[in-house]
Amino acid sequence: MTTDDLTGGREVVVTQARSHTERGILRRWAEEHHPGARVVGIGPNGEVPSALGEALHGDDTVIVPARVAWVTPEPEDSGAVGKLTGLATSAVMRMAWSPLHPSMARHRPDAARVVVGEAATVADLVSRFVAQESGRPGSNGFTRFVARQAVLACDRAERRILGDRYKVPRRMVEQITSSSRFTALVDRLARQTGTPAAEVEQRLESCLHEMAAVQSPPAIDVFRAMMGPMHSKAWDVQVDESGLERLRELNKEHALVFLPSHRSYADPLLFAEVLHDRDFPRNHVLGGNNLSFWPMGALGRRAGIVFIRRTFGGDTIYKAAIQEYLGHLLAKRFNLEWYIEGGRSRTGKLRKPRIGLLRYLVSALEERPELDAILVPVSIVYDQLHEVGAMAAEQRGAAKKAEGLGWLLGYFRDQRRHIGTARVRFAEPFALRQALADAGPGRAQLEKVAFRVCAGINRVTPATATSLATFALLWAQDRALTLQQVREVVAPLADYLEARGIPVPIAELRTRHGLRMTLDRLAEAGVVTIYDGGTEPVFAISTGRHHVAAFYRNGALHHLLNRAMLEIALLRVGDADPDEDIVEVAWRELARLRDLLKFEFFFSTRREFRAEIIGELDLVDPQWRTRVADPADVRGALRQAPLLVAPGVLRSFFDAQLVVADRLVALGEEPMTDEKEFLEDCLGVGRQMLLQQRVDRADSVSRELYATAVRQADNRDLLREPESGAAGAPLADRRAAWLTEVTAVIHDLGRLGELQRARLEVVLGSGETTTVAASAAAGAVVPPAGAQQRAEGDSGVAS
Repeated sequence: MTTDDLTGGREVVVTQARSHTERGILRRWAEEHHPGARVVGIGPNGEVPSALGEALHGDDTVIVPARVAWVTPEPEDSGAVGKLTGLATSAVMRMAWSPLHPSMARHRPDAARVVVGEAATVADLVSRFVAQESGRPGSNGFTRFVARQAVLACDRAERRILGDRYKVPRRMVEQITSSSRFTALVDRLARQTGTPAAEVEQRLESCLHEMAAVQSPPAIDVFRAMMGPMHSKAWDVQVDESGLERLRELNKEHALVFLPSHRSYADPLLFAEVLHDRDFPRNHVLGGNNLSFWPMGALGRRAGIVFIRRTFGGDTIYKAAIQEYLGHLLAKRFNLEWYIEGGRSRTGKLRKPRIGLLRYLVSALEERPELDAILVPVSIVYDQLHEVGAMAAEQRGAAKKAEGLGWLLGYFRDQRRHIGTARVRFAEPFALRQALADAGPGRAQLEKVAFRVCAGINRVTPATATSLATFALLWAQDRALTLQQVREVVAPLADYLEARGIPVPIAELRTRHGLRMTLDRLAEAGVVTIYDGGTEPVFAISTGRHHVAAFYRNGALHHLLNRAMLEIALLRVGDADPDEDIVEVAWRELARLRDLLKFEFFFSTRREFRAEIIGELDLVDPQWRTRVADPADVRGALRQAPLLVAPGVLRSFFDAQLVVADRLVALGEEPMTDEKEFLEDCLGVGRQMLLQQRVDRADSVSRELYATAVRQADNRDLLREPESGAAGAPLADRRAAWLTEVTAVIHDLGRLGELQRARLEVVLGSGETTTVAASAAAGAVVPPAGAQQRAEGDSGVAS
């Protein structure tokens, strides 16, 4: 409301000034717009003068908050350098040293604007104070409350000028610690821990100060200007604009909790810029305190990063501080952001979700039944990453380099080269309370919600040209392919994904020029080797870069997972006895594969999974419903399918399980006691088995894949005898049974690989002019007509 609506009372203008110049501007404004009003200034850091308390008399006294904002036009997008320069100029003006204000007022008088917060009567403020803090009117607490409300009111008014992107919290710790909720929390923790209440209060407040982000618009602009080079030159950005507009409407009523996939250190910086450019409030980004080194730490906290300890064990008070802070942010409708995988993916596909922060968020909602939060799964995917080489090295056994100033400078240097496009897409958002109800009670409730987030991320993650090109080259293993041969592998993949409704980059996959550009970019990054000393260029994965290529390939594997599992199931059905129920055989095989892969991929509910598999079967054989249920028909359908993806999708994961199972069998009845030592042993044996060609591909020799296989073994009680002793067969026998099961799947993948190689012999054989008849005479399956057409030239395909 305005002061015109608050008739009958005297006025007090509460100002916030940082300099004599600002005080003069505010005094002249008050004399013009509120003649006769008393002007009381509060300090720039929230200092509350006694004069304010003396002015808060009379219920109908009107409090009018005001301050000066130095506003410059938003920098136009005139290239990366121009934009960063404009950001720096804007930030400098907003946070300028107070002695510079007179010069700024002389040279840019239009930049000094008085922003006026919503006025309120003392009676209204008393009501709010009693309701929020159970305080006593007339106390020092009430005076401080009025000062905080004046700051917040001016913040809201300033956002009307600067935009919602500059919605920032003010004095959050003071707001939390002055509330009645905080007093009750201290008492509860004191009883729970047996610690004196005064000590609990001091520790709680210290924890809150440690984690709370202290945002300011100038600091945000400085942070953007400094960190912009970490992403602005490396990628063009494509954004799901319609998804963001839907979120804007939801944000009017609820706080949003953005849960993006995590591929790069640049993720939060790039995502923040996406939101800023579209006038979204800045998120509170929850991250590990390993990145709180100078200058990231000091500046990051002022730009919205909440640094959380990476480990805090049984520290009950720290956990309570996190929960209270998250609840307060939700109550004030500040948006949150964290990366549900916990850390960057080392393999290119989503990792198992970490549910610790989700647990604290749920606990915060349980204590605030009037609140809800909207979870927003976000996919951030890149054509290429500069840092993927270091992550791949970690998979081969190298130690992770510690973050620090030297690391940051090196990262800046790497990010100067453009390497493609970053794509940001939003899955369907959902309310947390309803998701908890849908998941049902029990220990797995939060995991079900987290899996729902991850399934949403996978659903909207696009297939990139990089992922499909690396799929083709890894599928060929160490065999170099011509450009036409790469197209021959990629084209049916693109056809399949389009039939599934999954967006694929047409220009980069359907034309010779686009695909060649993709391969050239991979070659510039050292992932692909191009040999052009013969009749035409040929392409292969560079020596020692298979893990890097696998990172890009794995980003699309979730789209191919059900298809790959169906292919193995159909192969088993083709082997079935004619008297067996082949439908039962198929579902039994799919259930077995799902169990073997449940720690590698996110699966839908069993009912949804069944519908997805039937949809896949429609693509493999559109006439399957009209055929007699006969194994021979199933074998024929499998041979005539336009592509077989199972070996390329699943072999790495089963090769890793093979190594872990082999090492457990070698232990006999002995328990696995040291996981780190066991994984080192697996890396060594995995390299040996690769050299012996007992495992199929180099990217399967991976610490992360072995760690996931260990979780699979633990789930099957294969690491040690369970304490209950209810496992049944001896430990060595159960380990051997798992090894046998994995070996059988690898055998099936080998058979499917032979089928696929035979199908594509027309282009992967002696040359692209090989005829269909010659291939058939060699025992190969005759390829579809479309494959033959693509092999013979570009007829029907734009070039």
